[in-house]
Amino acid sequence: MRRILFAANGNGESAIAARIAAATQTLEATSLACDLFPLVGTGPGSASGDALCVVGPRRVMPSGGLVAMGNVRALASDLRAGFAVLLAEQLAFLARAHAHYDAVVAVGDAFALAMALVARRPTVFVGTAKSLYVAPYGPGERALLRRATRIFVRDEATAARLRDQGVAASAPGNVIADLATRAVTPGKRYLGILPGSRMEAYADGVRLARVARALGQLDPHLGALFSVAPTLDAARFADGLAADGWSVTMGAGNDVPFEARAGAMHLRAWTGDLGTLLSGSVAVLGQAGTANEQAAAFGVPVIALDDDRAGASAWYRMRQARLLGDALALVPEAPDRGAAAIALLLGDPTRLAAMADAGRARMGAPGGARAIAAQIAEVVA
Repeated sequence: MRRILFAANGNGESAIAARIAAATQTLEATSLACDLFPLVGTGPGSASGDALCVVGPRRVMPSGGLVAMGNVRALASDLRAGFAVLLAEQLAFLARAHAHYDAVVAVGDAFALAMALVARRPTVFVGTAKSLYVAPYGPGERALLRRATRIFVRDEATAARLRDQGVAASAPGNVIADLATRAVTPGKRYLGILPGSRMEAYADGVRLARVARALGQLDPHLGALFSVAPTLDAARFADGLAADGWSVTMGAGNDVPFEARAGAMHLRAWTGDLGTLLSGSVAVLGQAGTANEQAAAFGVPVIALDDDRAGASAWYRMRQARLLGDALALVPEAPDRGAAAIALLLGDPTRLAAMADAGRARMGAPGGARAIAAQIAEVVA
């Protein structure tokens, strides 16, 4: 049996790796065993299903992996938390991987690829971070990409630019569009709330819920579905909401670990399939990364808080605004003003439809996971 190691540098990237690994199991006449090495965080846990075994040294860092664009403060906090030791352990693990794996699949950015190349095995690169919509791959990144056996990027425009620059890239489909499959609508009109999967999601969840609470006063027939990522603790979210004035009831069900009420707004925490949440959402209010992009790919209008905080979160939101274009609407963080802007948007079906179309166009069609899985199988054949 051939063994594949996926090296992913983010929670969303780990979910993408899990989806591609699952697709390898559907290929005929192929026997592949897949492991996941999370370079950031501790991995997707049960979200990876049976397709992946999580391996290698891993630890949650304060930055959650957001140390790009010269973010010295985030890098310094990671170094104090032991990042240098963790990096040395990860490099040693990858150096030993040469004896155990037939290929390595790097999912994320150039850092993930650089780490994967340490294993000295055929290396497949699935680029999730860069796009012409945001920023092109630079000269140093292109030099790394040329060392990969196969190169996949998120959209054809980016692939075409790379090919013009001598990098044999292709874009068979955006795996993010494969992550959430359409499911049964929960049966009520909801606003989806996506706080994300990094540690700042606990604080962001409270900020988003405050806007939802104010929105309930303007639209009492609207509920909220609050996504709890598998890497996070539902009880901690519940405690944060209770401290912010919500009435919280625990243990509402397997997929609904708690419910909360404040004024006219009824909020249900959701740990089930994200497709169900998106199917039942007229829009999502999210500070997430990959989950916001999944919603856009699903044709669900995406709303995010436009605050003036500095640092990695502000940089990431700017990047996402460029990536999603007209699929994303920014609203004020102040609850009353944010709620008023969302209510205005929800009352404009023409704009909602345009945002849905823009999201599907920007994110691309599904099918990328199986196409990439087939080429991984060719690499190790």
